[in-house]
Amino acid sequence: MEIQFKVLKTEADYDRALADLERVFDAPAGSPEADQLDVLVLLIKSYENEHYPIDVPEPREAIRFRMEQAGLSQKDLIPYIGSRSKVSEVLSGKRELTLAMIRSLNKHLGIPAEVLIREAPAALPKALADLDFAQFPIKEMEKNGAFSGFDLGMSKIGEKAEEAIRWLVGQIGGFQAVPQVALRKTDGMRLNSKLDTYALLGWSLQALKEAADHPSSGRFKSEALTDKFIETLVGLSVLDDGPRHAKEYLAKAGITLLALPHLTHTYLDGAVFLREREGPLIVLTLRYDRVDNFWFVLLHELGHLKLGHLSGGRTWIADDLDLPNADSIQEREADDFASRVLLPQEFDLGSHVRLSSKDVISYASDHGVHPAIVAGRIQHARKEFRTFAKLLGRGEVRKWLVVKDNEAS
Repeated sequence: MEIQFKVLKTEADYDRALADLERVFDAPAGSPEADQLDVLVLLIKSYENEHYPIDVPEPREAIRFRMEQAGLSQKDLIPYIGSRSKVSEVLSGKRELTLAMIRSLNKHLGIPAEVLIREAPAALPKALADLDFAQFPIKEMEKNGAFSGFDLGMSKIGEKAEEAIRWLVGQIGGFQAVPQVALRKTDGMRLNSKLDTYALLGWSLQALKEAADHPSSGRFKSEALTDKFIETLVGLSVLDDGPRHAKEYLAKAGITLLALPHLTHTYLDGAVFLREREGPLIVLTLRYDRVDNFWFVLLHELGHLKLGHLSGGRTWIADDLDLPNADSIQEREADDFASRVLLPQEFDLGSHVRLSSKDVISYASDHGVHPAIVAGRIQHARKEFRTFAKLLGRGEVRKWLVVKDNEAS
């Protein structure tokens, strides 16, 4: 079958290009098929850059990435940052980059200046009286259904921002509940440096309101999170409607699972809240609506809960899993937990040179998981995000979870 080359404009075009890519993926160098492969890669990359953009990394991520690329140690950064202690403080987030450091890192390591000069997010307010209601993305929150039940009268939502937010706070039991979950210090969390803190707060308020509207049917006990409980949960992934069954299974254990679209400039994949009376709440944004992504994010958030990361007054953790986990022991532990319970620790399928979709499906069947989980792991291992893309279950999660019909994309 001859490949028809054209600019990819739709998901159907994209899927066809991926299928064509898989057919010529192993083409020998110098062959006509190898030339076709090169063209397909360019077309697919152009489409993905437009429709699945990756956020610019924050400064510490960019520095660590450059160090890894060039095989540099912290000692090698001393000429550009100043001293061993300054290097350590910059990489740990305890010291901001100065203009001189930025210029030196840009000149000698080639890290783009626009990445190095990005500012950290502003602090969240600590009391209801301190809120600047005009800073909330009020219209986007309304589009996501945050104010369902709020009486606007004849006004537009922008004219009643303060009343709407105060109403939303009231729906979760008053502002005394907010500092326990959404206003805690976020140091150590896996959050994007471009994060809009008011968007984060607005998203958290709606998440808590949605949870109040969809309470779990059971009572949570931490000791219930046994290996068998987790194994049974993962086994639900083989079902076409696995996300729905996962929601019901967790509800019986007193854990509420919801889907709520992320707001612009929150860059969230998910969060876990430990509420005082109602039990744990896991909220997924499904910004990547794929079966593999759903199960990894869910198990990552559940890992935070099982591993005791919500303790010592810490009652919430939010995650942008596009970011590396190098600076947080808890994030590394949650990643390792999710990886371990989804697939065997000795998983090496991604290292096989020749691997077919049939091989992936067979392996998934043998280990009692959805093929998307195996395909996603292979993509991650190979750093090749087109391989077995058709097995990832794109668009197969959102329909099984409670998400507003008028959500923002």
